[in-house]
Amino acid sequence: MKAARVITEKLGSLRVRTALVLGSGLGELVHAVDGAVRIPYREIPGFPEGGVSGHSGELVAGMLYGVPVLILSGRVHYYERGDADAMRPVLEALRQVGIERLILTNAAGSLRSNVSPASVMLIEDHINWSGLNPLIGESSDARFVSMTEAYDAKLRSVLDQAANEIGVPLAKGVYMWFSGPSFETPAEIRMAQMLGADAVGMSTVPEVILARFFGMRVAACSVITNLGAGMTGAELSHQETKDVAPLGGKRLSMIIKKAFEIGFDQA
Repeated sequence: MKAARVITEKLGSLRVRTALVLGSGLGELVHAVDGAVRIPYREIPGFPEGGVSGHSGELVAGMLYGVPVLILSGRVHYYERGDADAMRPVLEALRQVGIERLILTNAAGSLRSNVSPASVMLIEDHINWSGLNPLIGESSDARFVSMTEAYDAKLRSVLDQAANEIGVPLAKGVYMWFSGPSFETPAEIRMAQMLGADAVGMSTVPEVILARFFGMRVAACSVITNLGAGMTGAELSHQETKDVAPLGGKRLSMIIKKAFEIGFDQA
């Protein structure tokens, strides 16, 4: 509750129901926020500070394309501390301040040759390959969260409509979570393809589980930064992620802008 009180005090009269979590290289979206209120994570009780380049670690609130919004610029990953529930204090605080809809974004590797770097993929479902879960240790029966509709159909529909209206290609697929921080091997990529995954990454799934636990509706998109290991013969690097993510991030920002214009916050 301490974190929620700090955020509420900073927001003043602003009433926000929609939040975004920005992944690697996607922080430019915060510059589109009008009347921005910025709160570094270190000033919010219980908020973990990440140590990944490309993640700024601040909460930004204001008006985004005419809609009140709260943006988390940066996240903490499981691989940083070995805590699958590292983002629990953050998402719990968001729910306490009134967030109902959550858009998650990430940088991911594509497993489909026709979904190339700098493109955007709407996540329709996920595979938790890590075997980890942020609700391990939760004692209440609320831990048995249904994940059948983890990615809200109405919210996905608005994002799909927005992409169609502005003519930005939007792939759709299944995201597989690997724990990281090392990239996947070519053999793991081939396995993921056989299991039905369309993209791989090192985040998002714990946040989806936590958001559903707290009763929030979720939509998520991946900005594709590379093709999976072994698909091109090239070595993978975090620098590539940082270099390519802003290119796809511009497309995703356009989709989000249009989604807000046509009523994402009313879906």
